[in-house]
Amino acid sequence: MNSAQVLRIFKDITRIPRESGHEEQITAYLQQFAAERGLACKTDKTGNVVIIKEASPGKENVPTLVLQAHQDMVCEKLASFDFDFKTQPIPYEIEDGWMVAKNTTLGADDGIGIAACLALLESREPMGKLECLFTISEETGMDGAFALEPGFFEGKFLINLDSEDEGQLFVGCAGGKESNASYTFSQEALRKGYKVLKIKVFGGLGGHSGDDINKERMNALKQLVRFLYTELQYDYQLLAIEGGNKHNAICREAYALIAVPEDEVQDMKEDVKAFNAILKAEFASSDPDVEAAVEPAETALKPIEEGDAAAIIATLLAIPHGVQAMSADIPGLVQTSTNMAAVHTKDGQLTVLCSHRSSVQSELSAIAEKLEATCFLGGFDIEHSGEYPGWKPNLQSHILEVSRASYRKLFGHDPEIKAIHAGLECGLFLEKFPDLDMISFGPTLRGVHAPGEKLDLASMERFVAHLNDIVLNFA
Repeated sequence: MNSAQVLRIFKDITRIPRESGHEEQITAYLQQFAAERGLACKTDKTGNVVIIKEASPGKENVPTLVLQAHQDMVCEKLASFDFDFKTQPIPYEIEDGWMVAKNTTLGADDGIGIAACLALLESREPMGKLECLFTISEETGMDGAFALEPGFFEGKFLINLDSEDEGQLFVGCAGGKESNASYTFSQEALRKGYKVLKIKVFGGLGGHSGDDINKERMNALKQLVRFLYTELQYDYQLLAIEGGNKHNAICREAYALIAVPEDEVQDMKEDVKAFNAILKAEFASSDPDVEAAVEPAETALKPIEEGDAAAIIATLLAIPHGVQAMSADIPGLVQTSTNMAAVHTKDGQLTVLCSHRSSVQSELSAIAEKLEATCFLGGFDIEHSGEYPGWKPNLQSHILEVSRASYRKLFGHDPEIKAIHAGLECGLFLEKFPDLDMISFGPTLRGVHAPGEKLDLASMERFVAHLNDIVLNFA
């Protein structure tokens, strides 16, 4: 296996629709891949796939290795970019040593993991038995990992290929859960002489709500409601708030529809202009392209009743977002965080999607309860779902030592051994297969879960060489 093979396969994968919950075409691709090469393949009722490559002659006594990646990807695009993930291939460029999708997500999370597995499966080099496991809907709730049944794979050593910093071996991750809150509001008539305006906050970098939450990037929804709250002193009507999409992505762009008296339209424009300057100053380093803007709008929506609108805006402002605690044991590791991911207005109801992560179970419960209390005070209903466990580090791991020794041999220095704040499926695997010995690693990716996601091609070469060496020499 070499990096050219992996990149070739990944380019094929970029042409296959595979949004979370719609993995049918990538599942069929994996099944066909196995059939064309005479490899055993199993698919469970959920859509998880395992492809099995038997040991080469002379390697029958090598312990079985399980290599794991997830089939789905986060499908995010710039609002201004006309693109359909269900029918069009991902547009990408090779630029300055990076493979980058400038207007959409690239899907290297976790398409590169899939491609590396497939390259090893078609390799003719001698190796022990491989079981390549491809789970579904990791990005929206780890549905595939939750649904795994005993006996679907047999190996006791597993390498998860879903990490994003080459040169780092991950041995632990945070657990998480989602919260969905809602507010049912009354509506009133548009006041006479009022004009509807669209207030927009956009141009944020966004990113992964686990890996990027500590980078102080702008959350467009939080900044939008910040502005709306300061404007409550004026007599405007709120019609809608919209922003965000995926629970594990930091919101990059959001807008509100408001109605103001015709003679105050210019004043509102001046306030937005002043707020734009504030955002540009506050986020000059983290989100240099952030903007706030206002434009006329037309809509059939009716305004939200004044008291309900005030409760909505105040509650959205009070909902926590960002890092809540740092680890006292592992320098630089986020211990607990929360992400206000999306807000939508439809049919007399405003809904809020939040996701929480922590490597300490009690803190995960506490941040969900803090949101619950905030919503209670604001008159919102709330329910929690999708909880998954963290992965406790095992520093005595055999696969860790093998991987560390391989990296040192190849590159002349030790890799970093770390835990990650993002959620990995490893915690669920360990619950279902308690004898598993696991690590996670991958090439360097940047901007995952946001348009502009990119893959460092030099890091991919090192990642491929490292994985290949582990597989060929595992014992």
